Amino acid sequence: MKNSKEKKCCTLLKVIVIILICLTVVAALVFGIYKAVTYQWQDEPREYSVTNQYITKLGETKVLAHRAGKRLFPQGTMMAFEGCVNAEDFDTDFFEFDVKLTKDEKLIILHDDTFDEVSNAVEYFGKEGNYPADYTYEELSELNMGEFFKNSEGIAPYKGLRGDDIPENLRVLTVEDALNYTESSGGDYYYSIEIKIDGEAGFKAADILYGILSEMKLLDRVIVASFSKDVILYIEENYPDLTRTAYNVEAALLFFDALLGIERPEGYYEFDVLQVPPDRYIVNMGTSRLVNHAHKNNIAVCYWTINDEEKMEFLQSIGADGIITDAPDVACKVLKTEK
Repeated sequence: MKNSKEKKCCTLLKVIVIILICLTVVAALVFGIYKAVTYQWQDEPREYSVTNQYITKLGETKVLAHRAGKRLFPQGTMMAFEGCVNAEDFDTDFFEFDVKLTKDEKLIILHDDTFDEVSNAVEYFGKEGNYPADYTYEELSELNMGEFFKNSEGIAPYKGLRGDDIPENLRVLTVEDALNYTESSGGDYYYSIEIKIDGEAGFKAADILYGILSEMKLLDRVIVASFSKDVILYIEENYPDLTRTAYNVEAALLFFDALLGIERPEGYYEFDVLQVPPDRYIVNMGTSRLVNHAHKNNIAVCYWTINDEEKMEFLQSIGADGIITDAPDVACKVLKTEK
């Protein structure tokens, strides 16, 4: 009887030891993977023979005005586009903005899901949750899109403007009007446009956007992005002449290929531009190893949303092709000043 109990105790101890060993191995593997994906894998930045026009020479990082310069002007408004175009102390290379569809299928510029946080929509419509698809463009044109903008001194200069007191350049802006303005300004601008709608509405937005860009002959100066894999694949299938960014799975694959030194056949990656945060999701995308691997495969790399000067300098040093920033004035000072 005693031997039986001793055997059971020994067996239990062995099981416990095996479980502890397995847990230790798993913990070590998890820790090793964590260290690998967060490590600053910095190789010597290299330049390759490429055909992608969005890949820049080392040290010539482009400035992309996020939401047309969110820190400087009411985001996504004509005032913002005008401010960047007419600025005397900085020179924007790209305008970055997001698009949505109205009820009457006008393609407008809006980053947020609703108008609640950027305009007086809650007051005007008498409720929260004011989505673009719920209203016509004419209805939305009554809103003050500068309602919550605050300048560098913390002052909200446009708050409270209503009716005829709202300047035309602070009203809801269509993509056509924004592009017509910038293209007629004499500047040689490029654009990064994100479709922030899923499903059929996202496909419709892609159709309308392509029609606008095609008519304005801007297809060769636009990068189209979307967080929706379905929208990206729809663009890939229907508009192969559009330059598109990677969706999340493609971005992850490129990252691990770069990390592990995996070589893919020419043309394996089906996207032209990688737009990612350098370090927002634990995984450290802000490395020269990643940039080198992307460039070797004819893929440009842009980082978002970068407002810190030191981070701007660092990303330029590893070969970043573009910096998406709320503060294009700061980015131009940092990135375009002779070192």
